[in-house]
Amino acid sequence: MGGAAVKRIVCLGGGPAGLYGAILLRKALPAASIEVHERNRPDDTFGWGVVFSDQTMENFRIADARSHAAITGNFHHWDDIDIHFAGRRFVSGGHGFCGIGRKRLLSILQERAAQLGVRLHFEREVDSPVGLEDADLIVAADGANSKTRQRHEAVFEPELDRRKCRYIWLGTTRPFAAFTFAFERTEHGWFQIHAYQFSRELSTVIVETREETWQAHGLDRLDPAGSIAFCERLFARHLDGHALQSNASHLRGSAWLNFNRVHCRRWHDGKVVLIGDAAHTAHFSIGSGTKLAMEDAIALTRHLTGGGGLEDRLAAYHAERSLEVLKLQSAARNRMEWFENVERYTHLPPEQFAYSLLTGSQRIGHENLKLRDEKFVHGYEGWLAGRSGVADARPPMFLPFKLRGLTLANRVVVSPMAQYCATDGLPDDWHLVHYGHLGLGGAGLVYTEMTCVSPEGRISPGCTGMWNDAQREAWRRIVDFVHSRSPAKICLQLGHSGRKGSTQLGWEEMDHPLAAGNWPLLAPSPLPYLAGISQTPIEMTREQMSAVCAQFVRAARLGLQAGFDMLELHMAHGYLLASFLSPLTNLRGDEFGGDIQGRLRFPLEVLRAVRAQWPQDKPLSVRISATDWAEGGLCEEDLLVIVRALRDAGADLIDVSTGQTVPWQKPVYGRMWQTPFSDKVRNQIGIATLAVGNIFEPDHVNSIIASGRADLCAIARPHLANPAWTLEAAARLGYAGQWWPKQYLSGRQQLERNLQRAAQMQAAAAAAARPMTGEEHD
Repeated sequence: MGGAAVKRIVCLGGGPAGLYGAILLRKALPAASIEVHERNRPDDTFGWGVVFSDQTMENFRIADARSHAAITGNFHHWDDIDIHFAGRRFVSGGHGFCGIGRKRLLSILQERAAQLGVRLHFEREVDSPVGLEDADLIVAADGANSKTRQRHEAVFEPELDRRKCRYIWLGTTRPFAAFTFAFERTEHGWFQIHAYQFSRELSTVIVETREETWQAHGLDRLDPAGSIAFCERLFARHLDGHALQSNASHLRGSAWLNFNRVHCRRWHDGKVVLIGDAAHTAHFSIGSGTKLAMEDAIALTRHLTGGGGLEDRLAAYHAERSLEVLKLQSAARNRMEWFENVERYTHLPPEQFAYSLLTGSQRIGHENLKLRDEKFVHGYEGWLAGRSGVADARPPMFLPFKLRGLTLANRVVVSPMAQYCATDGLPDDWHLVHYGHLGLGGAGLVYTEMTCVSPEGRISPGCTGMWNDAQREAWRRIVDFVHSRSPAKICLQLGHSGRKGSTQLGWEEMDHPLAAGNWPLLAPSPLPYLAGISQTPIEMTREQMSAVCAQFVRAARLGLQAGFDMLELHMAHGYLLASFLSPLTNLRGDEFGGDIQGRLRFPLEVLRAVRAQWPQDKPLSVRISATDWAEGGLCEEDLLVIVRALRDAGADLIDVSTGQTVPWQKPVYGRMWQTPFSDKVRNQIGIATLAVGNIFEPDHVNSIIASGRADLCAIARPHLANPAWTLEAAARLGYAGQWWPKQYLSGRQQLERNLQRAAQMQAAAAAAARPMTGEEHD
C-alpha cells in the first residue's frame, strides 16, 4: 500500500487510539485525507487519569516529538506504591510511573491532529458503512463496545469475557503522592481503591468490588450521587476529608461497570482494521490500555507506509502487535484475577499480602522488585526467614519447609519425569545414576517418575513399577544412595495408567498403542483415549476397583520398606484415578459416577486405604489436574470440592497440574502457566501446594514462594539438562548456605568466581555506556 494510492482514511473513534492514529497517519501520508468521527463531545470522557511508563514515553517521542513534549509537560510523576491493608501501610519504591489527565491528553491530541490538518467530527456516530464506501482504510478505534467489531464479528472472531467485579471511576482533589491501593472490609465483602495523582489538582480513584458484594449493598439501586456518598464513607480515612466526584454524566446506564476482556483472533477484514480496545482490552489494574492503543497506532502507521498490498500490510501489523498484546493481556488477567479474588488473600499476613499484590501480574518478579526497591525486598526476606524459623535473610527458594515429620532443606522439587527404560517395572543402573545425580543437585525433594502399581497399570513397557520385592530392592538401592550422599528427600509417586496404558515409549509415537503385545486396559467408562486408534478399555467392575485399591496399598507398603520419605498418588493427566474425577471420562450411572461426589468415591477410597498404611509422620501428597482445558470438563466448583475431600481424607499437599485428560484439550501456555491453579487451591482451601508448569528460573521460584502462591516449586526439564540446577541457582544468587557435595566444592568455587567476574564485567560495560554528565565532561 503505497502512499500515492491512499486518498481517504477514516478513523472511527476519537479516543487516544483514533486521535493518535490519525496524527501519525497524517504525518506519514500528508497527501491523504484523514478523518476522525467521534460520537461524543470533545471534552466528554470516561475516567480521569492515564498512566504511562518511561519506556512507553520514549516510543511516543520517536513517533511524534511535538505531542510527546506536550504530554510530558503535563505529567505528574511518582515512584512509590502504597498499600493499605489491615491497619498497616506498606511502601515500595522505584516503580517510575507518570500520569496525565485523560481530558488533557485528549485535548493535546485533538490540538495536534487539527494542527496537522486532520478533519475532526464530534457528536457523529457511524452506525453503518454508508458514506465510507470510498475510504481506502477504515481504522476502527471505537472502543471495547466497538460496533465495527460487531458488524465484522464473523471475521474478527472476538472473545468477550464479562468479569466478576463492578468498578466506578471517580476523581478527587485529595493528592495521592503514590500509586495507592487501599482495602476495606464490609459485612458483605471487600472493596478496594486504585488511586493515583495525575495533576497538581486532581487524582483518580477507582473503587472496585465483587458483583455480589455490590448488589448486597444495594449499589445497583443507587444513583451516582448515592454511590459516591457510599464510597466516601467507606474510604473516608484515605480521602482526608476530600470529596469524590464523577465525570461520567454523559454515559448511559449505571456509573458502575463490569470490565469486559476483549480478545480478537483477527484484527482486519478487507480495508477495516481494529486498534486499541476495539481489538483488545487490558484491565485497568495494570494501567496499559491507553499505552497499548497508542502503540497499536505506531505499528499500524509503520506497516501501512511500507511496500506491498493492503492485506499483507495489515496482516504484518496484526502479527507484530498480537504477540505483544497477548503478553500484556496475560499479565493483566493475572492482576485482574488477583483483585477479583482479593478475599482469597486476606488470610495472608499483611506483609505477604502486600508482596502478593506487587507481584500478582507475574511480570514483576522477586529480582525485578529487588532492583526497584532493594530495601523493601531485603526486609521482606528477613520477615519470611523469621516465619520459617531461620535467622538469616535468604532468597525464598532456600527456606526450609516442614510437612508432618519431614523437613526439606529448600523449596525446590525435582518433578516426576518418566524415563521409559525399566524392564518389567524394574529400575536399573540408569535410574540409579539419574536419581543419584538429581539427589546431588541440591533440590530439597526428588520425585520418582510415575511408578505403576501393577503390570497392567503401566503407561508403557518401560515404566517403573512397585508390585514385587525385586522392584522394592532396586528402589531401596536408589533411596539409600540419595539419603547417604545428600540431604535431599525422595518421594515415590504411585499411579495406574487406566485407559492411557499399553502405549509406546515417550520418544516413539506417544499415546499410541504398542505395535504388538498390548495388555487389556481398565477405566471408569469404555472410552478410548484416541478415537479409532487407542484400545477401548474395560469398564471397571466393583471387584476390579477393590483389586486396584489393594494394588495401591501393596505398592505403598513396598515403598515404605524401600525407605521413601514421602508418597504421592497420581490423580491427574487422564490416568485411572483422574479418569474417575472428570465428567469427560466418567460416564457411569452407578454410585461411582454422576456428580462430583460420586466421581470422587473411588479415588477417595484409594487415598484412605493408602493413608491408613502410610505412617502418620510421613507426608502423603496427591497430584491433580485442576482443569481439563476442555468444554464440559472439571469446573472450578468441582476442583474446590475435590481438594477439600482430598485434604479431609489425609492428603497433606496437592501437586497442582492440569489437563492431559482428553486429546482435544486447549491449554493456555506461558511462564508459570499452572501456578494460578496452585494459588487458588492453597489460598482458598488452606492446604500446602506444589506448583508446576514452565517454572524454569530461580526468580520464578522465589516469586511464587514469597507471594504464597505455593509452598514448593517443581522444576522438570531444566533438571534433565542440568541436574545441579539448584546448586547453580544458589551460586548465581550469592547464597552461601546451600549444601554442596564435598567432592564438588572446587567446582563451586570456580563457578562463583566466574559469576562474580561476569557481573563485574557487565557492570563495567554498563558504566562505560552511560552518558557522561556535565561534571564528568569537566
